[in-house]
Amino acid sequence: MVDPANDSAPRTGAHAVVANALASHGAAPAPTHPIDPARRPDVLFRVRREEGQQTSPWWMVGAFVAVSAIVIVLFSFVPGGA
Repeated sequence: MVDPANDSAPRTGAHAVVANALASHGAAPAPTHPIDPARRPDVLFRVRREEGQQTSPWWMVGAFVAVSAIVIVLFSFVPGGA
């Protein structure tokens, strides 16, 4: 088990599971420096923006409406419809 006195921040969730597994197998503990979640190599499209620069939720609503309209128009070309 990882000693909480040695960690700079409490570990919860997956961090605690990985730290516990590493400690039980005698492996070196994970680095304690903070990792920016937006800069992880396994995250391709996540971008951290400044406060007030986030994308408006209305863009997602508009994209849904546009894609739905395109699908309906394309289905109108399928023969055998009512």
